[in-house]
Amino acid sequence: MAENRLPLTGVKVADFSWFGAGPICAAVMAYYGAEVVRVESETRVDGLRTLIPFATGKTGYNVSGWFNNYNAGKWSLTLNLNTARGRELAHELVRWSDVFLTNFTPSVIERWTLTYEDLVKVKPGIIAAYQPMQGFDGPHRDFLGFGAVLTPTAGFSHLTGFPHSPPIGTGTNYPDYVINPIHTLAAILAALRYRRKTGKGQRIELAQVESAACALGPALMDYTVNGRVQERAGNRSPYAAPHGAFRCQTLIGAGFLGTDEERWCVIAVYTDEEWRALCRVMGDPEWTRDERFATFRARKENEDELERLIEAWTSTKTPEEVMESLQAAGVPGAIVQNARDVLDSDPHLKERGYYVYLDHPEAGRTAYDSAGFRLSKTPGAYRSPAPCLGEHTEYVCKEILKLSDEEIAQLVIDEVLR
Repeated sequence: MAENRLPLTGVKVADFSWFGAGPICAAVMAYYGAEVVRVESETRVDGLRTLIPFATGKTGYNVSGWFNNYNAGKWSLTLNLNTARGRELAHELVRWSDVFLTNFTPSVIERWTLTYEDLVKVKPGIIAAYQPMQGFDGPHRDFLGFGAVLTPTAGFSHLTGFPHSPPIGTGTNYPDYVINPIHTLAAILAALRYRRKTGKGQRIELAQVESAACALGPALMDYTVNGRVQERAGNRSPYAAPHGAFRCQTLIGAGFLGTDEERWCVIAVYTDEEWRALCRVMGDPEWTRDERFATFRARKENEDELERLIEAWTSTKTPEEVMESLQAAGVPGAIVQNARDVLDSDPHLKERGYYVYLDHPEAGRTAYDSAGFRLSKTPGAYRSPAPCLGEHTEYVCKEILKLSDEEIAQLVIDEVLR
């Protein structure tokens, strides 16, 4: 693929972020051609480098699948921003850049002299994107946290789980993976377009809690209009029945270390037409003609029994069988897939080539997420796997910061490049 076909070719990004929301945003930019320098430090290594899963039989900072998945296509520069010279070099990197990106807290940004007011003195046209957890002002300005804190703060955890049980949450740091990085990407692209038209950069502030809260529009509208605070409802929906996860045939000995593996499917019926189709797929058993299930209201009032009877049918079948028969009949249904299913067994994702396999010098050949969206005219691609810690420090110092070998050696001695 010719590199000049990538839509962000020529855009230079200084990625001063860590963990999820910032690096994912920058990784998508790298996928579509931007040159991204990921600034890290051995004095405080990005926590994702230390988290499992690690490549089989490997340990160290360079083999975390979690970190590597979010940092493909970038250069890695180790720079100690707690030194005066390190902060000067950070400003030199900003001078080279079109976009500056960080998700550190406001107090850290101020200490490292990386505020927008600091950066425009170095590069007046810089687009500086900040992702503070709760913004640069307000009573919670300096609160600490990650996606696991944002999920309850933004209101997700209150709605996830079952009635009369504690909030469960989404099971992943959902704001980090989807909402915050893509909102930031959209803002950066808008700012790049504005600068192309006017020659002016700007400051982007994405308060992560606000970015996440906007995804709860229906619940907020329900409170605004009806004065009702929605509660946890498990897998159920107020406008569908059945709507839930149902046990399917267990795979004997197929689980971790030879344990039995539970398999599940999901079924969502929104209309009477879909309900009748579900009944036909199940073979029109006698219980489906019971008055307790004749209407949507009746099915909602008898949902416990409805789910029990449906599961008696699904438990005799594989989730694949359930999904295929329901989809053929026009009923929304799917497999509850585990990681193995998604990566290796799902024929749809495999045929579409969603996962990109790259050869990493330490982790070996591993799967990476692609960008999550596709452009027909200017498709993207990763130029390289995720970098090892500090792998490109010499390259960045020589080719971008224009330092001599003697200067680089002294910076290593002074522990600035670490």
